[in-house]
Amino acid sequence: MASTDFGAGRIVSYVDFHCGKNNRAHRTTEISTKRLIIRRGQTFHITIHFNKNQYDTDNDRLILVAQTGPEPSETSGTKILFPLTDSINKRRWSAVSSSFSRGKLSLEMSSSPNAKIGHHVLILQKLSLSQTENCHLGEFVVLFNPWCPEDEVYLNDEEKLKEYVLNEQGIVFTGCADYIQGVPWNFGQFEEDILDICLKLLDNSPKHLKNPAKDYMRRFDPVYICRTVSAMVNCNDDNGILFGKWDDPYTDGVYPGKWNGSVAILRQWNNNNYQPVCYGQCWVFAAVACTVLRCLGIPTRVVTNFESAHDTNGNLTIDNEYDDEGMDLERSTDSIWNFHVWIESWMARFDLRRGNDGWQVLDPTPQEKSEGVYCCGPAPVKAIKEGEIDMRYDVPFIYAEVNADCVTWMCPEKGKRIKIDSDTKHVGQKISTKCVGSDEREDITDNYKHPEGSSLERYAFKTADKRRLPQKPKKQLDVYLKADGPNYNGANIKVSAIISNKNSMTKNCTLKFCAMKKKYNSRSKRKFIKKYQEEITIRPGEDTTVELELTYAEYGECLDKYNLIRLTALIIDGKTKESAFTLKDISLINPNIKIQVLGTAVMSKKLTVRINFENLLPVELNNGVFTLEGAGLIDGQMEIGIGKINPGEVIAKEISFIPSKRGLKKLTVDFDCDKLKDVKGYLNIDVQE
Repeated sequence: MASTDFGAGRIVSYVDFHCGKNNRAHRTTEISTKRLIIRRGQTFHITIHFNKNQYDTDNDRLILVAQTGPEPSETSGTKILFPLTDSINKRRWSAVSSSFSRGKLSLEMSSSPNAKIGHHVLILQKLSLSQTENCHLGEFVVLFNPWCPEDEVYLNDEEKLKEYVLNEQGIVFTGCADYIQGVPWNFGQFEEDILDICLKLLDNSPKHLKNPAKDYMRRFDPVYICRTVSAMVNCNDDNGILFGKWDDPYTDGVYPGKWNGSVAILRQWNNNNYQPVCYGQCWVFAAVACTVLRCLGIPTRVVTNFESAHDTNGNLTIDNEYDDEGMDLERSTDSIWNFHVWIESWMARFDLRRGNDGWQVLDPTPQEKSEGVYCCGPAPVKAIKEGEIDMRYDVPFIYAEVNADCVTWMCPEKGKRIKIDSDTKHVGQKISTKCVGSDEREDITDNYKHPEGSSLERYAFKTADKRRLPQKPKKQLDVYLKADGPNYNGANIKVSAIISNKNSMTKNCTLKFCAMKKKYNSRSKRKFIKKYQEEITIRPGEDTTVELELTYAEYGECLDKYNLIRLTALIIDGKTKESAFTLKDISLINPNIKIQVLGTAVMSKKLTVRINFENLLPVELNNGVFTLEGAGLIDGQMEIGIGKINPGEVIAKEISFIPSKRGLKKLTVDFDCDKLKDVKGYLNIDVQE
């Protein structure tokens, strides 16, 4: 039994908060067993030890006071007074006496299911015939409670609660729609110092700094908390956590792909006096926000939208312009990202009309301002699906991310721009999250979009007042690209351009092919890997295939962490000048990291793992480093230097550490060298008691 002495007072000698027992019941022992951390709307027990003759059950009346914030008051709801009653009232703060013997009073207590979250002070008022005396009993922390039916974040599914609140490890999906890659992430929301850092995050928000009392008054509301976290994870308007950067150089910070988890980021922000951590990109912003909200008790999951539109002018159309060589002119402020990552949090929306409860989109990546601040959401997923763009918050922007139309224009050096393609289906593909209870991918696209072409989809577009593009005439000349996958980094890539002539006349055409470096947030920086041009003849009603190949010598120096290459093909009829255009993004697969546990994993005993890595590239790798991380396995990070690895060489390293927590844990391993960045591997390890 954990006992805490809060100082010898005239009334009370000490108070036992039963931290171990209460925290187990409230599912917070992973955070701490040394201090009381409760979930609101749920009972807990304390024992008060009175000094001799300091409590007369016949003549003294006891009132408990729970207060939070710098200026607690009854009118703001930050100071709650509640007497001992005959039974627990689950809708408000209440307490009953379980027993009293020899100066020891045992109390069963319950916080309100709408209590303010955060640090609280518990005070005992003793009202006797002659005076009222106050005694400071101790401090505790209140969190949201998704297990409580009266809490706005209640989720009636135990397996989902294990995943979306209690799981400290996860998978973030990246890559491109044709080849999706799962990247391990250590959320680490129950590392002992993370809760305090998350509460400091709220205390550093502009709304708190401007008016602390008003901020604390609103901390009962998950919508308000989520919106605050969405703004504070980026640093664009405030003392937020992460500085976003999408272009070189990163030498004065950490390259975003290097991060394996949220813990190091949150600790760095806290230890450096709330200075922004350099650097983050969309999946880092989302994963850190997921850590904060899970820590505070709100069910949250990371979601990836492939082919995600960024519609800056709100017209639900993404215009892309290419020159007559097939190169992106990069003149539009609109863009389509290969993937974009946000989070969903589960809650009731009493501030909206009925039907908008459940998953809400939050996007902490600083893209556009919402009510003057760089934040986004919470936006009901149901409203996004139905095109109800009047729902708060930021539904129109997210609706466009999954539904915008793509229009492709060719802009010759001389002559006016020509529309050569329009696509209503390209944006918003394979919307993904981690499956409950496994590391597999769950496709949740149907949560966001009705099936293409269905009556419900058309109704949603009408509801959103979406201007549909006119019906496209049937193409007589068409082209598409095929790259048989999977494609591995270091190997040659075979590409086929298939040109179709659906006319009754033979066509003499020019094929222009480009391969260029691609960044995941759309911009290629016009860095060529390869250009190819060929004159071809296509007979009526037939297809012609042109085979192409990219070698490592051509593309190796152009790759970044994402290993993305954009392929474009432009076909032009020499006589009619009719043209067709297509593009395809491919993601190359890095060599695999293999991890093996040697022996049985037991808490507080040394565990050894073996890490194997084979260099599949045709060049030597220099300055290799393994970085290991895992909540409950390793405190912080471990770095192991490798040195040089020759082509085809396999290296093996045995590394030992001492697990500190039992249960299923995820060990993540990151490999970096001069030719490869942010190669990820992971292994789930079941740590025994």
